[in-house]
Amino acid sequence: MTFTPETARAWVDVDLRALVANARTLVGLTGTRLLPMVKANGYGVGAVAVARALEPLDPWGYGVASVEEGATLRAAGIVRPVLVASPLLAGAIDAHLAHDLRPAIGDLASLATWCRQGARPFHVEIDTGMSRAGFRWDDAAALAAAASLLQEAPAWEGLFTHFHSADTDPGSAAVQWDRLQGVLAALPRRPALVHAANSSAALQGRRFAGDLIRPGIFLYGGAAGATAPSPNPVATLRARVVAVRTVRAGDTVSYGATWRAPRATTVATLALGYADGFLRAAREAAGSLAPALPSRVVELDGALVPVVGRVTMDMTTVDAGQSRPVPGDVATIYGGRVSLDQQAAAAGTIAYELLTALSPRVPRRYGREP
Repeated sequence: MTFTPETARAWVDVDLRALVANARTLVGLTGTRLLPMVKANGYGVGAVAVARALEPLDPWGYGVASVEEGATLRAAGIVRPVLVASPLLAGAIDAHLAHDLRPAIGDLASLATWCRQGARPFHVEIDTGMSRAGFRWDDAAALAAAASLLQEAPAWEGLFTHFHSADTDPGSAAVQWDRLQGVLAALPRRPALVHAANSSAALQGRRFAGDLIRPGIFLYGGAAGATAPSPNPVATLRARVVAVRTVRAGDTVSYGATWRAPRATTVATLALGYADGFLRAAREAAGSLAPALPSRVVELDGALVPVVGRVTMDMTTVDAGQSRPVPGDVATIYGGRVSLDQQAAAAGTIAYELLTALSPRVPRRYGREP
């Protein structure tokens, strides 16, 4: 058996064609330009690769969470606008200016300080119910003071909010959208760009499309609502079998001896652990000290086999049953018979966390570029 160094233990195959197809779905539903979120290294699959793949769709720009993420795009030659969606701090203004990054401003002090710097574009965030960042939609005094500053701010380019439950409670998005429109009516003018729609809101069509949509998880192959269209899988996480053994009924496996074999079986060890992004803090298989909890499964030689025992830093053990895997075989963790969302649900988490937990030591392979 031969394999390349990057596939010696665990790796992610990234299908950029699928990512672009997911983006085209959202553009078709909304008729609006993209502001794709590529924060957290493109949700774990590679921000620069994602941005380059999306360039033919003529996105307005890209969204990140930090100056450092924006600087990475600039260093890679990305010249479109980059919005840093986290709240602007005064100490980060010089770095925003140095890398030509648009800040997200949601407080009076930052707004006044940025405006004094000159005529560089910026976006204003309105808190319409997330209660996380931005000018509160019902804070009349703060909004009046902001309106006074914006009256003399020709570089004011955008106004936005963030939906908190568009995937689970579509009606909440309508409430937040109406609040945003109320704030907009009280400001001195309408900026060029008003945006609110994340993946789940964009999948509802034109209702919340505004001038830009800000998709994230749907681009990367994660579901964005129970009734929404399913995205094309983008990331496929794989790992090599590095050891195989037969255990007897009653034998224990992994740290803490939390799993005991209910019968004689084959246990395969995968070169993947929590240091790679396969979470330890998850439910264990039947046969563990908590037998009522469902197990995680992976795909091995076409069959679904359960994860058994505790996931360790670098390795994971699975009950291969009566099959006969050999070292070097490949297990598919998600992106095959087990979807990203199914694996996340089995771990008691969400697709976002699984993707962004992928370690830098897990190679990303872009075998199907657009």
